[in-house]
Amino acid sequence: MVLEIKISNFFSIKDEVCIDFRAANIKSAAARSLEHNTFWHEKTQVLKTLVMYGANASGKSNIIKTIRFCHSMVLSSHMHNENSVFGFRPFKFDGLDSQPSSYSIRFISNRIEYLYTFSLTNNQVVTETLHFYPKGRIKEIFTRDEYRGKAKSEIYTFGDVIKRPMDVAENTSNKTLYISRASQMDRKIPKEIFNYFHNTFILQYLGFGISAIEKLSKENKIQLIQALKIADSDIVDVKIKLLKQPGKNINANLDTLTLTVEEVVQESLQITTYHRRDPNRGFDFLTEESQGTIKLFFIMLTILDIVKNNKILLIDEIEESLHPKIIAYIFNFFSAGEQAQLLCTTHNTKFLDLKSLRKDQIYFVNKREDSSTDLYSLYDYSDFRETMDLEKAYLQGRFDAIPYIEDNPENIKDLLNEQTA
Repeated sequence: MVLEIKISNFFSIKDEVCIDFRAANIKSAAARSLEHNTFWHEKTQVLKTLVMYGANASGKSNIIKTIRFCHSMVLSSHMHNENSVFGFRPFKFDGLDSQPSSYSIRFISNRIEYLYTFSLTNNQVVTETLHFYPKGRIKEIFTRDEYRGKAKSEIYTFGDVIKRPMDVAENTSNKTLYISRASQMDRKIPKEIFNYFHNTFILQYLGFGISAIEKLSKENKIQLIQALKIADSDIVDVKIKLLKQPGKNINANLDTLTLTVEEVVQESLQITTYHRRDPNRGFDFLTEESQGTIKLFFIMLTILDIVKNNKILLIDEIEESLHPKIIAYIFNFFSAGEQAQLLCTTHNTKFLDLKSLRKDQIYFVNKREDSSTDLYSLYDYSDFRETMDLEKAYLQGRFDAIPYIEDNPENIKDLLNEQTA
């Protein structure tokens, strides 16, 4: 599970913003009625779902993009060479484009809490730290600071957790995260951290390979078909056959289900669906089903895997190509799960309803006057009562985070009649 993420100086994010999955101390009747939206880890109450709202260009997608980039550093920075340039941009104003960007994540893996942080410029890692709480008290695993000197013995300090830690340090360049190299070199706790980012924190729908689609479809076949039925599909059976191992990685550039992804699946899988009208007549899934059904199939396959295995899912614009009732259905899956978590962005104001979400589950993303991204929770508005109409208040601009459009007919008429210079 994830407890907290902090980000600063990435893309439009200037000052540090914090996404906190630790539930606020809300004692209201409305919050008590939404107990299924949280779970407990020891003495900490944790949110299952967190939803971010904001205008276009406010920075919602940059928050998602930053998390994806930072996690990709953990997974792949051990492959960087001396010419590598990292795939992000710092905030471009106020001199911050030459300053380090920082990422911090507090999470639980195998019931142990970890705090992992790092900072970097476009071409080198600057600092990196890992602490954990094995017996409820903080303990250093390692600290790295490239400013402390040139020798590895000056740059690094270690606790007593990692076996032969300096061997790893000697093989870690300033282009590489220590945790990424240490995992590659078979160190126990770094491998656990790596596996958390790789297997537990899923960065998009279909965060697994082709062969896993076949495996997960078989494991979850009954639930998958039932989920499709509940979502108003008349599919009564699905058969999947692996034709060959894919020649390219389906995870490489998958943000949404596009034709390219379908082509990859087409090359490797034979998917046949059967409908209620004639359960014996098969349909070729990718050519004879609607685009909505295809997308819903893969989404539900992902959701079932995540909820059943207590993983975390990260989705930008969850409403894309999905009916609001399907989105509500997805939210309900997480509410019904034990410890699975969802972090998403949306423009759909239908879900601004305090009968469905707690105040601390709703975040707003706003663009400041200096063009930087601000992030804050509805919980910060202590004077907003839970009996008020939240959707109406949001659309009226009570929390900012909406576009302000001068869209009266006269303004539009003037715009259409404006002569080009």
